[in-house]
Amino acid sequence: MAQWYYSDYERNRHGPVAASDLAALHTGGQLDPATLVWREGMAQWQPWHTVMAEVLPETAHPAAARASFATASADTPAGAASDPYALAEPRSPYAPPMATVERAADVYLDGHVVHAGFWKRVAAYLIDSVIIGLLSVVVGGAIGGVIGVAFGFGGGLDSGTALAIQLIAQLASLLLTACYYGWFYASANQATPGKMAIGIKAVRSDGEGFGFWRGFGRYFAMILSGLILCIGFLMAAFTARKQTLHDMICDTVVVDQWAFTAHPDRQREELGTVAWVVLVLGGLLFVGMLLLMFAALAAVGAAGH
Repeated sequence: MAQWYYSDYERNRHGPVAASDLAALHTGGQLDPATLVWREGMAQWQPWHTVMAEVLPETAHPAAARASFATASADTPAGAASDPYALAEPRSPYAPPMATVERAADVYLDGHVVHAGFWKRVAAYLIDSVIIGLLSVVVGGAIGGVIGVAFGFGGGLDSGTALAIQLIAQLASLLLTACYYGWFYASANQATPGKMAIGIKAVRSDGEGFGFWRGFGRYFAMILSGLILCIGFLMAAFTARKQTLHDMICDTVVVDQWAFTAHPDRQREELGTVAWVVLVLGGLLFVGMLLLMFAALAAVGAAGH
């Protein structure tokens, strides 16, 4: 029997539950038509109202089932007979008002989703790498300066102290980078500056955004993608939803900035001007570094003769 999962308004996922449990939640008015549900075999999470017929085949009025649920009247006698597949009774007009819980951001699952391809992600990564590199230089310099002043190393550092400063600076840079990704992924744009420039964003596999700690951890999963000969990154060119290894580990996807919104028609399959410019500049820089390296090796070889 298929196991179901569902997400509440706080974006907390619940499950696995049986179809009968979903039916009970539906009957009690606890499963809003817009609640996202998923079971094995679905490509992505779907609103409850689009799949309820699969769980509630006896629902007599599917059109009514798509309307908003209302909480049953508080004075309903206990043990009253009810149809297990019927909607909850409307609230009494004399009942006290209830506060409406709003989503932070609406997620639309009906439109086509453009997943960000390998080269779009490379372009975004190059931009973010430049920003992070500059921040790391500033932070590393500040740490070295503070330690030097604090311990009075104006006349120079011994090798052990220099190594310790370098280690502290590297750890600070690592944490700074993880915080960079976590902060921007948890923002309203769901994207780092590099991704924003390219027009893409990172979301959960059901289109919902994710918080700081998932973004923070995703950076370390990204390191793992690089440690295995960058195969984890290359997976984006071959997987169905263009996911990398770290996407699969963290249950994320990278999509167009207009995906899962009310305007899916604004998505772009093509790279775009910014991505092309960044990739060309990055390619030229890479070729230049290779030429310099070969020139240096040639000079060393000539000096050896």
